[in-house]
Formats: sequence, C-alpha cells, structure tokens
Amino acid sequence: MRVAALRVELHLPTPQSIKEKRAILRPLIEGLRRLGSYSIAEVDHHDSWQRATIGVAIAAPDGKSLAMHVTKLRRYLDARLEIEVVDIFLSELEEPE
Repeated sequence: MRVAALRVELHLPTPQSIKEKRAILRPLIEGLRRLGSYSIAEVDHHDSWQRATIGVAIAAPDGKSLAMHVTKLRRYLDARLEIEVVDIFLSELEEPE
C-alpha cells in the first residue's frame, strides 16, 4: 500500500468575505471527494478571504495507482477557473523495512 499527503496552497481572487470564500471552497472540496476516496480538509488560512490551504490524503495499492490519483487531482484543480493553484507539496509515506 502507498500513501501520500498533498498540501495545496490556493489563491482565490474574487471573494470579499469569508462567506464568499466558503462558497468557492465547498464545491471544490466536494468535487475532489467525487474523484476518489480521499480525505480532504481546509488546513490553513481559515480567516483569509483570498487564501486557502487544503490537505488531501490518498491511499493506493501501489505506486502507479498513487501517481494516477495525484495526476487526476492536479488536473481537476488546474481546470478550476475560480481558483489559482499557488503550490502543491507532496509527501509520500515511506514503507517500513
């Protein structure tokens, strides 16, 4: 089994309030959940209107499947016009020896 954690830094250009920010993040997170069995949460910049950080945990049976899931997530995020992906940090869990 292979496991990865992604930290996705986002810029949201249009919100003028936390309520508007949530209106953008909620459907984004739900769309990510529909792509696969991922654990997703907003993990930073809770009080900023135009910044957000979401964390995504992915488990896959092998490295090839894990890479496929990461690619699928990146494509989904890049296709969203209401957000800008500033950076994505990927951490893979090491297998015990």
